[in-house]
Amino acid sequence: MSRRRLIGAGLATVATGLLARDATAPHPGESNLSASPPPMLLPPPARPSPSASPSAGPAPLSRPVYTLKEFRQFVPGPDFAPNAVALTIDDGPHPAWTPEVLRLLERHQVPATFCLIGNQVLGHEAVARSVAEAGHQVANHTWSHPAQLATMPPEQVRQELDRAQEKIHETTGQTPTIFRAPGGACSPAVFAEAARAGMTPVNWDRDPRDWTRPGTPAITERLLGARAGDILLCHDGGGDRSQTLAALRTVIPALQSRGLRFVALR
Repeated sequence: MSRRRLIGAGLATVATGLLARDATAPHPGESNLSASPPPMLLPPPARPSPSASPSAGPAPLSRPVYTLKEFRQFVPGPDFAPNAVALTIDDGPHPAWTPEVLRLLERHQVPATFCLIGNQVLGHEAVARSVAEAGHQVANHTWSHPAQLATMPPEQVRQELDRAQEKIHETTGQTPTIFRAPGGACSPAVFAEAARAGMTPVNWDRDPRDWTRPGTPAITERLLGARAGDILLCHDGGGDRSQTLAALRTVIPALQSRGLRFVALR
């Protein structure tokens, strides 16, 4: 199947250039997880393959997925173990931090979901391939990580998703079925375009705000509050991630010692 057919006709020419985002810049649109979220739409009877035509995609959600329980309500599959948690890692691949995170995950036999930015894959193809070759899941985190994605018109949203989808598939051989919006901010256009591309929009319910570099103790404390069913958020790109890496060196074995089991979002 050609790359053009993979993402649909009308795809704009890929603009080259690496991401130039200030690592300390806030992620606008982060959700207030303490508020009661609106109900989700009922799932379709079956999830189509990622290469299905746009008209055959799943029904759009009315909000992102926040927990493993919600994920399984929409994406058919065996129930997650009652002690399961999911680790998601955003903003890579990064030539320095992603390999360090991969080594740590291998040491503790932890699968993770890496939410890749398309123009970060560009120029770091070998790093992106190493994520997939290690058996981890890759997800679509847009082409350029636009903080304003939720306010962009549908055609621009489509371009952000499709360009990233094409580059990630071309590089890793995996076609993402998970979409992570920058800052978690979504809109009807984002939900519709994610569904058209065969992807489920997934946020998180355990955010250590490690991208702000609050210090290793703060990141560690927030992640240690994880409970079964949580989706954890961390970052391996966007700047210096030494604090995140140091925190995960403590958090991963600590959560495992409490009987929690890490799973990918499949």
